[in-house]
Amino acid sequence: MLRPGQKLGKYKIKSRISNGPYATVYRAHDTIEGVNVALKIPHKGLVTKELLEDFSREARLAAKLDHPNILGLKSADFIDGHLVIAFRLGDESLDERLQRRLSLRTAIDLGEQLLRAVAFAHENRVIHCDVKPDNLLLFPDGRLRLTDFGISKVAQRTISGSGAGTVGYMAPEQAMGRPSRRSDVFATGIVLWQMFSGQLPEWPFEWPPQGYSKLKAVLHADMITVLKRAMELKPSHRFDDAGQMLSAYLRAKPKAMLQAERRKRTRKSKAPTKRHWKEFRQQQFLREFGKHLTANLKCNRCEGPVSEFMHACPWCGTSRKRLRDETSFPACCPRCHRGRKLDWLYCAWCYGPRFEEVAVRRYTDLRYVARCRNPKCRREDLMPFMRYCPWCRTKVRLPWKIPGSTDTCHKCGWGVLRDFWSHCPWCAATL
Repeated sequence: MLRPGQKLGKYKIKSRISNGPYATVYRAHDTIEGVNVALKIPHKGLVTKELLEDFSREARLAAKLDHPNILGLKSADFIDGHLVIAFRLGDESLDERLQRRLSLRTAIDLGEQLLRAVAFAHENRVIHCDVKPDNLLLFPDGRLRLTDFGISKVAQRTISGSGAGTVGYMAPEQAMGRPSRRSDVFATGIVLWQMFSGQLPEWPFEWPPQGYSKLKAVLHADMITVLKRAMELKPSHRFDDAGQMLSAYLRAKPKAMLQAERRKRTRKSKAPTKRHWKEFRQQQFLREFGKHLTANLKCNRCEGPVSEFMHACPWCGTSRKRLRDETSFPACCPRCHRGRKLDWLYCAWCYGPRFEEVAVRRYTDLRYVARCRNPKCRREDLMPFMRYCPWCRTKVRLPWKIPGSTDTCHKCGWGVLRDFWSHCPWCAATL
């Protein structure tokens, strides 16, 4: 594993994005071009001639598929004994974006971009074999790009496969080792269904899948027909390829957009007057307690001010057990995605495993205000509202309070603000 701060040629490693069975993806900084990139590096212990050929093939495919909606290859080279494939770094994956509300107009636009990417790959005789939200990256300009052609197949007269793919998006024939262009059509249909309905259909994909009643209420019937044909279990009943599906999608798109616009106007006409008192209450909270609680984030549902270490939104009660925002710390816990310092041995916010990368240098912080109760530890390095000691993983029994308030939660005993909040941000109990 490469550590944060480590140099690899012209790249400086910043953090690890993901760790798969064959390769690790890192967030890095290109010190020459001055831009952030994603580096895909095969595990050294698994590097064989066959694996290098697979990654070389992926690099050649990425270089060959020059399209606005396919993630282009920046470079591929051997650096310090590592095979390094560099790509542009997106803001987030579609999987992360789907954790927040997605408007119908945006979903329709992203669906068209996805289909254009898969259709271009099919035109070039390439079958992706792993179309899923994790492999779709979003960029600041609203651009969606398809990535990870690691298990794609170049179409031949007879196509054989190993059944590789992702359960939940993989077509039945692909699971049996017979992928085709229609397999990508099936996976694309599942992704579109998930975007429009907010639910991922479950096997055996019987019609209608989960979320059909919601989809029927918001999406035009012609677009639902396109999705239904794409998700047929029999390959012969689907579109021949993504190009044919794109044509049907574009024919249904104007009606779907018109229906979305009508719904938007209807909601606006029925919308009640703005409840300005909520804004005033949140502004007062930020003036009095925002700095102490570092409430510099917003709830994904109600947009109320929240802190990184809150496990629930105190305004609407939405769960925040996994952080979806950017952390203010130099690194993050792979389990809950909350921030951590580079010298911490354990996550202070969840009972996660010991960290693999730990800095030798000790990092101090003015926010350390308490001492661990473990007699073998006794470190005076606990920040407010920590749940576990970052050095020995001992559970913090201290009932954290909020300066300036004597209110406490009836369930967990931690400090709350009953004048402002309707839920406890630490245990989600209703106040």
